Amino acid sequence: MRFIKLLVPALFLVFAASIAAEASPSEQEAIDRYLKVAQKRHAHKLGWLSGNFTLNRINKNNDYNKFSVNETSNFASSAVAPLDQAYSFGIDGGIIFPSNMAWSFGAEYWLKQGQNESGSFTYTPSGGSPVSISNLNSEIKVFGFYTGIQYYVSGAPSVDYLNSSIAIRLGGNIGYYQASWDIWQGYNNLNLSTSTSNNQTNTFKGTAPGYSIGIGVDYPLSIFGLSTGFDFSYLYLNFKNIAWYNSIDQEIIATYDPNQNSRVNLGMSGFRGKIEIKKFFSW
Repeated sequence: MRFIKLLVPALFLVFAASIAAEASPSEQEAIDRYLKVAQKRHAHKLGWLSGNFTLNRINKNNDYNKFSVNETSNFASSAVAPLDQAYSFGIDGGIIFPSNMAWSFGAEYWLKQGQNESGSFTYTPSGGSPVSISNLNSEIKVFGFYTGIQYYVSGAPSVDYLNSSIAIRLGGNIGYYQASWDIWQGYNNLNLSTSTSNNQTNTFKGTAPGYSIGIGVDYPLSIFGLSTGFDFSYLYLNFKNIAWYNSIDQEIIATYDPNQNSRVNLGMSGFRGKIEIKKFFSW
């Protein structure tokens, strides 16, 4: 009798298991849909992190290049190189919204531009006497932060398919940049307060907003869920306040002619091409 009481529940469990194993395709699809919805509710945000390298093609018609032409004429046997192109490295990240819009943010560091040559150079500043300098140094460094909006025209990543197809996007950034410029000892600065020149120099510094607009493509790679991105854009970046200040807070500037109307603005505007490695993720 006790054996029968145990046998009946056991047979019932076996029967229920066999029914579940033979569930119809429609029931299985319903289960899959439920699991998919549950997964979406759990992972409802999508973003990326990336590292990038950028080639910046600086517009040749800028104040620094006028400065280089003028100062080259003051050297007996050397030249001040113009600005042509610059290289920068950066990191950025972003969040993608269901509307195919994305908010991005990042930072970039430009490698030193200009020149730093050691030797013996004869330099005759405008209106001055020849002097000998041992280091022809004119180096510019730039660092900045930026944020922007992107719109995916096609192939926008999603929570279910992070980067399964080629994506095309349009976007623009606004940033805040800082620049520093070191000039060789012996260069004649212009004091704006006194309208006089002297050959004691310091690091010129300044800040400026930067604006860019462009187009980009993301291409999925077959390793570690990574994508590579290619961007082509135009950056407007012009430092109009480059200067240094002496001990009594007088503003000292660089000029491409010895007068305040030819103040050098460091123009870094131009077209740029960027390549990046991106990792999309959801949470």
